[in-house]
Formats: sequence, structure tokens, C-alpha cells
Amino acid sequence: MTEIKILKIGGSVLTDKTVLESAKMEAIERIAAEIAGHDSGLILVHGAGSFGHIHAKNYSLVERLSREGVLETHRSVVRLNDLVVEALRRAGSSPVPVHPLSCTILRDGRIEAMQTDQFGEMVDWGLVPVLHGDVAVDRSRGAGIVSGDQLVTHLARSLEPEIVALGTAVDGVIFNGKVLAEVKREDLPEIGSELGPSAGVDVTGGMRGKLEELLDLADEGISSLIFNAEKAGMIERVLGGERAGTLVEVKA
Repeated sequence: MTEIKILKIGGSVLTDKTVLESAKMEAIERIAAEIAGHDSGLILVHGAGSFGHIHAKNYSLVERLSREGVLETHRSVVRLNDLVVEALRRAGSSPVPVHPLSCTILRDGRIEAMQTDQFGEMVDWGLVPVLHGDVAVDRSRGAGIVSGDQLVTHLARSLEPEIVALGTAVDGVIFNGKVLAEVKREDLPEIGSELGPSAGVDVTGGMRGKLEELLDLADEGISSLIFNAEKAGMIERVLGGERAGTLVEVKA
């Protein structure tokens, strides 16, 4: 079986999160080009940015079921997914879109079940699955938000990847003005108060939400990286196995 790599690119890298459905096409094209030469075994997840968070907030999808909101939010994130998939295709990859709404069930906002067998088959055949933050059926609330970060950790538990990396708009986890080389579970009480929200509209918890997801993953024996995907060349380096940014480390 092909060695699997899971890469997530944040919505703040791909979009202007302050302006509804505002894609950063130059960034999307650059990222696609960086991925294209290192896409063997790759599963790509991307955030929703201003294509999902603004709709989700306007319809209060975190708090209540809005049938219209489910449709409009999903349609919006699919539009961004289409842009990413097309950029990857033009760059020479073989992407296929995978919409979490169609294969994921939540309970109280957390993934309860998700079909994942297809991803190993896809990468074995040279395809690059491209998932995204989305709405999904929730057994407790009717529907809810499934973040790209939660998708990453769920897939990692199921598929045991060689690399798990989250590309953001910052250099890593920043504390006292410096990028931390590594973070462990015991560091969270000290640094948690400095973990600010994302720029723009975000309904999924910002940097603290990312870190909590990845620390849960580390508790299960899988380390991950948080790095700056806005810097040219960083994606290639990370997919090549280089350590960059902040390592969210397995506890000793």
C-alpha cells in the first residue's frame, strides 16, 4: 500500500476570510504547483475560508439547524473545492473531489462515522482525494459543521499516515512572540491564553481549535506539523519529510 501523507491547507491561505467567497487565486495556483511534484500518496484537505464560515455564521449553523443554511453553505464550499481541484489538475496532479456531506455523520458536532476505505484505494491508483470543511448530518442537531482540522485527525486515526501537516497563514504556534519548535499536551495550560482566533470569520475555533485536535491525535501516538503555507516552497519541503514550523509531539 502507498505511504499516505495528509496535508491540510487552511482557508485563510486560500481565501480572504473577511470577504464573502473571495478566493486567492495566485495562492491556489502556487500551492497546486508545489503539491504536483510531491503528490504520491497524498490526501489533501482544505479549509472553507470565506466560502463556508461566513454562510455558516449567517445561518447560525453551529447553534441550530437551518435547512437553507445547509444547502447554501455546502454549495459555497463546493465552489472553493472546484477551484482547488481545477488548479491541481492544471498543475499535473490527478485530483478527485470528496465532499464530507456525502460520507460523514456527526454527533454533537464531532465525527461519529465516516467512510474512509476509499482513500487508500484512491491513492494506490494515483489519485489525490481533495476534501474540505463542510456541513454534515448530525444525529443530535440535524446538521453541523465538520472542520478541515477534524477531518485531518479522523483520517489520520484511520489511515496511519507517514506525514500529517497543517499549512496555515502563520509560521506555527506562537508564544511570547516566538514560534515554538514543539508543543506537547502539558504545554497547553501555559500557552493557551495566547492562542488567538483566526483573522476574519471562523466558526471552528482558530489556532486553539487546531492545536486541541492535533494534541488529541498526539495522545494516540501520531505527531503532526503546523507550518506556514503562505511561504513559497514550504509545502514541498514538508511533503518531502522536512520538519518545519511547530511539531505537535507525542507525549513521552
